[in-house]
Amino acid sequence: MKDTQNEFYSSISEHYHEIFPYNPAQLKFVERNCDGLAGKKILDIGCATGELAFQLATAGAEVTGIDLNEDLLQRAESEKQHPNLTFQKGDMLKLEDDFIGRQFDVVLCFGNTLVHLPSAGHVKGMMDGVRQVLKPGGLLLLQILNYDFILSEPVTELPLIETGNIKFIRKYGSEPGSLLIEFKTELHLKKDGKVISNKTPLLPLKSHELLDLLGDSAFEKSSLYSNFNEEKYGGKHLPLVAKSFSPKE
Repeated sequence: MKDTQNEFYSSISEHYHEIFPYNPAQLKFVERNCDGLAGKKILDIGCATGELAFQLATAGAEVTGIDLNEDLLQRAESEKQHPNLTFQKGDMLKLEDDFIGRQFDVVLCFGNTLVHLPSAGHVKGMMDGVRQVLKPGGLLLLQILNYDFILSEPVTELPLIETGNIKFIRKYGSEPGSLLIEFKTELHLKKDGKVISNKTPLLPLKSHELLDLLGDSAFEKSSLYSNFNEEKYGGKHLPLVAKSFSPKE
């Protein structure tokens, strides 16, 4: 599965910033829940091209961004330089190998990154690792898609992303005999007429499953929202945003 996902992100890496531009609401969400960013040590899991990590560093945080895809990381390192910002290749299932315990004030994982893991057991392992590298009482911030809504409708296609240069089509399909769903994409490059097609399996994690896994990993005071403005979760909306705290001791 990792090879498939790696190929997918490499194929769109050149256009990633245009497909998924920086969202200022993410910065405000993190800043609001941290009571300010100055001096905060933050780990950004699945940092991609480093757009959010750079903004967090600019706002005063000490940020480490990790990603498995070397093409995305290369762009981050060359285009998003800041003295408070470090990028490195890293696996969200091996955080304890790369970082000392109780190091970060905040760990964030946005962009539907979490559901690239192949099972609930792997998600639990990731959360256990996050808890080890967070300081006591530290904050975990997550964003995936609202699979309660996607599976119940069902939603078979996400909204089209289109600019003057690209058109990005995203569809869901079933994975026969599997709990995973198939995420199929087409990136249309308007200038040369090229189409980059890809597909990758995703874990459709429902809200109650996410909350159960957070609790199983000893996270506390978990809250779910429908967007980064912290509006009430539930209903026909695509984002699922969560925050939770590691035990104080």
